[in-house]
Amino acid sequence: MTSGENVMSDARSEKKRETGIDLSVYIRMSLLKPFSKLPGLNTANILLVESEEQFQQSLADALVEETAVTVNVRLAKSLPLPKDNEESRPRIDLVVFIINLTSELSFQSAEASLKYLDPGYLLGKVCFMVTNVRNVSVPTERLDAVRKLAAALHCPLLFAEDQTPDGVTNATKRLLSILKVSAGLVPMATALYLSSLTSCTVPLTSTSQASISSCFLWRGVSHFFKSYDSCWQTLLGHLKQNHC
Repeated sequence: MTSGENVMSDARSEKKRETGIDLSVYIRMSLLKPFSKLPGLNTANILLVESEEQFQQSLADALVEETAVTVNVRLAKSLPLPKDNEESRPRIDLVVFIINLTSELSFQSAEASLKYLDPGYLLGKVCFMVTNVRNVSVPTERLDAVRKLAAALHCPLLFAEDQTPDGVTNATKRLLSILKVSAGLVPMATALYLSSLTSCTVPLTSTSQASISSCFLWRGVSHFFKSYDSCWQTLLGHLKQNHC
């Protein structure tokens, strides 16, 4: 266990906190990838990202009470995660961005953290959870911005009540349903299929769609053409060797 990382564990679950990173150690930041490690047996790993750390603690305490599977919960204020913990960190099956609608900084932090996710996470392994939707001080534009962000990335958008025990329980049940599918623990169901059914949908202009998701699309297209070029060069070499 590295310094600055707290651990709480029992026979069925584990909870770890990721420390934040400032600009002075920018070089040590790591891009979170969904398939860089093998999955655990009957285990699901979830990362709760919340800049204000108000709801994630109670949500984590409820998640680790799950008995059907082993649920490992990691907490972070923002992305990227520390590179120091990369080897010991398990494969993250679901990343949840918790956004407090009464705080503009909460939304901005979640939006800024997205660029540190590998595009593979957008295939059903990311969801947004918002709180304080009923607060009269929440501007309509902020809620619209969150909905547009979730829709552009084809991610589920969950609404949660964080002030009551029933609200925490209901939010936990929803997350567990998504987490089990994302971790491959539900037969005949995949994260991509679930995402297509639960993703937030709102009308978007072509300009806003491109603005929000351009960085992810560019990474995906770039990776595709690099792989395509590599395969093409290999095929040409094979044909030359056989004088075809």
